[in-house]
Amino acid sequence: MADGPPALQSLAVVTLGTADAARSRRFYGEGFGWRPVFEQADIAFYQMNGFVLGIWDRAALAEDMQRPDAAPGAVALAHNVATQDAVIPLLDRLVAAGGTLLRPADAPPHGGFRGYVADPDGHAWEIAWNPAWPIDDAGHVTFRL
Repeated sequence: MADGPPALQSLAVVTLGTADAARSRRFYGEGFGWRPVFEQADIAFYQMNGFVLGIWDRAALAEDMQRPDAAPGAVALAHNVATQDAVIPLLDRLVAAGGTLLRPADAPPHGGFRGYVADPDGHAWEIAWNPAWPIDDAGHVTFRL
């Protein structure tokens, strides 16, 4: 291990490749109710609580990475909500906005309440309530045991 202060654990931007920008904007806009802080025909950025989420044309993203275009990998993004009662309505809105229900909401063995939905490009989102992970007024989730 190197001497000096520990590395800052930070995430600045998550960019998801999309096959259809308009379809993705509908999913994120009508489903989550998010509005982009920047958008062009093939890209949009959403200011999140401490980082930025981008959706970008999948072929353009692959070209930018100098990597062959490929389907999404085994990744699940999570959106935590403040109450258990908020999980199902959000899953329903996301499906109505073009998402695909992957797993209906239920209580996992480790506690809380969650369900999974895929965006129009197959990126998995866990919509979760966890009583041990409080959410402050700015929307920041704190991991507590």
